[in-house]
Amino acid sequence: MLEPHTTSAILYLDGVTVSFDGFKALSQLSLVVEPGEMRAIIGPNGAGKTTMMDVVTGKTRPDHGEVFFEQGTYDLSQLDETEIAELGIGRKFQKPTVFEMHTVEDNLLLALKDDRRVRATLLWRSSSAQEQRIEDILDTIRMKSVRSRVAGSLSHGQKQWLEIGMLLAQDPKLLLVDEPAAGMTDAETRQTAELLKEINRDHTVIVVEHDMTFVRDLGVRVTCLHEGSVLAEGSIDQVSQNERVVEVYLGR
Repeated sequence: MLEPHTTSAILYLDGVTVSFDGFKALSQLSLVVEPGEMRAIIGPNGAGKTTMMDVVTGKTRPDHGEVFFEQGTYDLSQLDETEIAELGIGRKFQKPTVFEMHTVEDNLLLALKDDRRVRATLLWRSSSAQEQRIEDILDTIRMKSVRSRVAGSLSHGQKQWLEIGMLLAQDPKLLLVDEPAAGMTDAETRQTAELLKEINRDHTVIVVEHDMTFVRDLGVRVTCLHEGSVLAEGSIDQVSQNERVVEVYLGR
């Protein structure tokens, strides 16, 4: 058996390469995210941001390279999507997918992490714990006042927050959030930054985003990808002053 990697990182990617029909979507990508960190990933379209998330969640297998989770304990390149989700990696896609015909509260209940086999036997005991969990999530996503609204009637921003809440209901260790501010008003964008900061107190978060004002609001370490590998990394000021970043991304 292989020796587990000695790394403090919750997520460790090294030399990850992915090709589709000869096109290199990722090229020797290396990325290290520490437990409890929030990282913003930026870069032009086609930079490899989505493919990187696909590799981490098991949707795409890398051709080469290492992908380890939880201090090197798990080799994600050998696991399927379900196994990876069960380890505690949750992903929110750009377009919100909520159960439109159900209330906000029911959406959260449906998402709650539980073992379906045990649930039937424990139902009488677990309902108060579940109710408390729902209350906590409604608090976090600031949606207590609309808990009984049907999800289909929510604004775009509220649907995004509800879906982040549904992700939280599964209590992942690592959240991957794809363009949460897309299509939001300025006020909603600011609220989303606050929401992610709050979630980051208890969870490691990776945010892929185009909105630079939003990234600045997050105030976290930024990685800029270009042509499938890391172009620059550092604070938002360091990255946005990097000449190559300005040339390939910000200057457009």
